Amino acid sequence: MEQQHSREMRQLAERLLFDVQAHDGRFTLTRTVDVPAPVRHENLTLKEAVDILETWKLRGLHGG
Repeated sequence: MEQQHSREMRQLAERLLFDVQAHDGRFTLTRTVDVPAPVRHENLTLKEAVDILETWKLRGLHGG
């Protein structure tokens, strides 16, 4: 089940132009496209990563 959620999170990240890296069950989200400075969120749980991506999605492609 968690693998399915991880796959869905990665698909959402791809649509929002985020790079995803996984390290020991934790995630790092990085976006460098269409932002004035790189956006990076580190050491996230799967739920935290999904929450950040969902918030970004609601705000639009520029995150604000």
